Amino acid sequence: MKNFIIRRVLLGIFIAFFGALVVYSVIRSLPSSYVETIARQRAANPLSTKTYQEWLAQLNSVYHLDVGIIPGYFGWLGNAVRGDFGESWHYGIPVTERFNQVVWYSVIINIITFVVQMVIAIPLGILAARKQYSRTDYAITVFALMGISLPTFFLATILKYVFSINLGWFPLYGLTGRFHTSMTPFQQMADMAYHMVLPIITLMMLSIGGLMRYTRTNMLEVLNSDYIRTARAKGLSEEVVINKHAFRNTMIPLVSYLSYLLPAMFGGALITETLYQIPGIGFVAYEAMTRGDIPFAMFYTTFLIILTQVSLIVADIMYAVVDPRVRVN
Repeated sequence: MKNFIIRRVLLGIFIAFFGALVVYSVIRSLPSSYVETIARQRAANPLSTKTYQEWLAQLNSVYHLDVGIIPGYFGWLGNAVRGDFGESWHYGIPVTERFNQVVWYSVIINIITFVVQMVIAIPLGILAARKQYSRTDYAITVFALMGISLPTFFLATILKYVFSINLGWFPLYGLTGRFHTSMTPFQQMADMAYHMVLPIITLMMLSIGGLMRYTRTNMLEVLNSDYIRTARAKGLSEEVVINKHAFRNTMIPLVSYLSYLLPAMFGGALITETLYQIPGIGFVAYEAMTRGDIPFAMFYTTFLIILTQVSLIVADIMYAVVDPRVRVN
């Protein structure tokens, strides 16, 4: 196991290195440059003593934009290894500081969505497998396919139209209400939770269908196994057969399915957060990248690449935990 983890970590570093290089190359190849806008703004400042060309040359030198893509990437990488990801061009503060300000909103939303998703999707998937081709199975399948098929923007629009515009139960967008600053700490938490209801429902409905179908498919495969028939032949109750014997083996493929939870949690739900204007990391990253914010875009994409590799390593280790038959050579 130790040698396996070392190999996987080295492979992850290799993938992260070239993945970040690809992202950097694409960003450097964009036709527009946000640096020119910053240089123009600073040169127009009455207190500035430098011309536009002087500001442009200084900023290009600071961000290694005055050299080729490969030397520029290694210049960025040298700073990144030391924890220096630069200052966000769009937000005007260090990249890591802006990231720390907003990432926990996305984490909280994704944790709540994950818990609700597990509580609903896995039992319904097991129920559909146990009652294969029944009305219950068809109803669950239709519900799951609706969740898989609906686009994010369409579902969010429908939910906002019904629950915000027609019924007036929830706000259209935002994370806090008008009087948030005058509330007590408990009321502020309740206000934020109230604003998160529709985004969480949107994320849950979009993700629950895939997990439900995945659970149903794997449970059907397990229920048709020889050892399940043997357990039933021994006179074990159906609850024991399902919960003790079948469910544990169903969890093996689910480990792979859930391995992307970590990058999704810290990566934020870009479309959902943007539609509801929740200031999570997904919405903030979208704002930064559409404005050509190279420092923030590089940090964000590299962070996601590393998180993905970490989650895959954790998933490989969890295989051996969930199924004792799985051992790494």
